[in-house]
Amino acid sequence: MEPELPPEPGPALEPIPEPILAPTPDPVLVSAEPPVVAAPPPPDAPAYRDRSTGLMIFGVVQIILGALAALMVPLVTLGAFVSRFAPGGGAMRPGQYISGVATYAFIAAGLITLGIGSVQSKRWARALTLVISWYWMIMGVLVTVLLTAVLPVAMRSAMAQAQPNGAAAPSGDVPTGVMAVILTLIIVFCAFFLIVVPIAFIAFYGRKDVAQTCHDRDPVERWTDRAPLPVLGASVVLFTGALYLFVLAVTTPLFPFFGKYLTGIPGAACFFILAALDFYLAIALFRLQSVGWWIAAFTVPLRLLSLVLTYTRADLMQAYSKVGLSEQQVQLLRSNPMFRGHVILWWSLISIVLFFGYLLWLKRYFKAPVAPQPAEAMPAQLG
Repeated sequence: MEPELPPEPGPALEPIPEPILAPTPDPVLVSAEPPVVAAPPPPDAPAYRDRSTGLMIFGVVQIILGALAALMVPLVTLGAFVSRFAPGGGAMRPGQYISGVATYAFIAAGLITLGIGSVQSKRWARALTLVISWYWMIMGVLVTVLLTAVLPVAMRSAMAQAQPNGAAAPSGDVPTGVMAVILTLIIVFCAFFLIVVPIAFIAFYGRKDVAQTCHDRDPVERWTDRAPLPVLGASVVLFTGALYLFVLAVTTPLFPFFGKYLTGIPGAACFFILAALDFYLAIALFRLQSVGWWIAAFTVPLRLLSLVLTYTRADLMQAYSKVGLSEQQVQLLRSNPMFRGHVILWWSLISIVLFFGYLLWLKRYFKAPVAPQPAEAMPAQLG
């Protein structure tokens, strides 16, 4: 028998790996959740719209208006120089020249200062611009109405006076149409700068986001923050009026005093006294002093009464002749419709009555100080 051969070796079988069991998780670790770390909140967005760009634009507009007012100073100087060659003594008086230069210089300085403050988003610039714009708009409405009523009469009077001197009389519809166009352009020009421009300032600077922008960009408390805006407006009006009275005392000492005009030193002294009073009232109202409000409420009607009595009884043209006006200048004033029919009287009456009504409305901000209450006796403690 042949020996049996061993079986050929087959492919080696790989051992089946035993399943690897995952470790049993610790129940304590499973139940513990990783702590949730709250993400830092995003920075709070401002709840208002930043108006710094608008403040810059309106500030530049104020600077431009101030520059235009400054350009009037050399024009007044040129007018004073040219008037020296006018026939019949029509030269501009030194007082008129000083008054014109001081007025335009003050307006230019104020507008440029407020414009720079607005560009810098200052609180005081926003507050002063707002209250001045209200006064600007109210007076602009009165001036525009006055010009609309007076200018046509003034132009017809000037054309009538020019006829005897050789000027051709207006004929046909062309001169009338030209005059109407000129009057319309003048009135529209005045209405734009005296009404539209201040309304635009009021609409912008009166916005809450503009106030908040100035508050955030100028966090330091300013002096204009110490009084409510309506009271600040009255204080600014009185302060400006005091400066105007001071200029009148130097340039045109013609003071209406209960039925007659005081000229010279007495008129200048009255203007100085009234200017000092307005300075005091401006400070007292700004400090919310009740005594200042009562003095203002008492003296404003007295001024109104003095004005009415003087305009209705005294001769204004005669008073003007006493302050240095030539006969030709007095005749020109007589022909001016503003000095006929008591136009200036009605203008002054309306202005003073409006301010007096506003002053009465401000009474809510001037409350009498509360007297301190005496301390009550403490009851004796029982032992």
